Amino acid sequence: MLTMGIDIGSASSKVVILRDAKEIVAAQVVPFGTGSTGPQRAMAAALQQAGCTHADMDAIVATGYGRMTNEYTDMQVSEISCHAKGIFFLIPEARTVIDIGGQDVKAIRLNDAGHVQQFMMNDKCAAGTGRFLEVMARVLEVELTEMGAWHEKATTAAPVSSTCTVFAESEVISQLSKGTPKADIIAGVHKSVANKTCGLARRVGVTPTVVMSGGVGQNSGVVKAIEAELEMPVQVAPNPQIIGALGAALYAAEKAPGAATA
Repeated sequence: MLTMGIDIGSASSKVVILRDAKEIVAAQVVPFGTGSTGPQRAMAAALQQAGCTHADMDAIVATGYGRMTNEYTDMQVSEISCHAKGIFFLIPEARTVIDIGGQDVKAIRLNDAGHVQQFMMNDKCAAGTGRFLEVMARVLEVELTEMGAWHEKATTAAPVSSTCTVFAESEVISQLSKGTPKADIIAGVHKSVANKTCGLARRVGVTPTVVMSGGVGQNSGVVKAIEAELEMPVQVAPNPQIIGALGAALYAAEKAPGAATA
């Protein structure tokens, strides 16, 4: 049995193909999601990687910001459910999931069976999201992928108190004009993200093991800032960008014809 999960996000499209609900045979991430050819290109790349075609798929499930826009899917499932299922598949001891994507932040509490018990989502503004970090990186003239390395050079976290992207941008510019070291400003930006994220996590109830998914999980500075704020270790899921797509592929496996006897 082959199933596909498609996570159409605001910044990228992710596709996972599973064999028998156990083995990941393809995983692809393509920039740009809704309103672009990102989903189609991600699907094509995953099918090529797996050496199969659309006709070989027993079921296809979509999730994410643009899940209702894909014509190839058999059903749509919420991001919350898919991230929970994807994380629990990889890390069964996970009880708190923190997902920081391009345009939103999610905090999810799981029970011992991996079911969602509570969740909170910040999707009203870009504060604390991947987009927030992109703006700060541009102002600081550093590569987004290098922010974690800059964080390691910091001696202190410069104050970046605003939760609004526009005002935080002004704070960063002000810090630069004062001659504040760039590494300290970046540590301050990461601390701001951690404060916002951990506020959501505390509202759902933080229980170890805490696991991060989403593209921002690849930023070691943000991970360390969240660990410091929560005062506990935070595990980053393997290939954190694909977790939603993985969960969608697992849901597809449950819905595929003959799934009950597979």
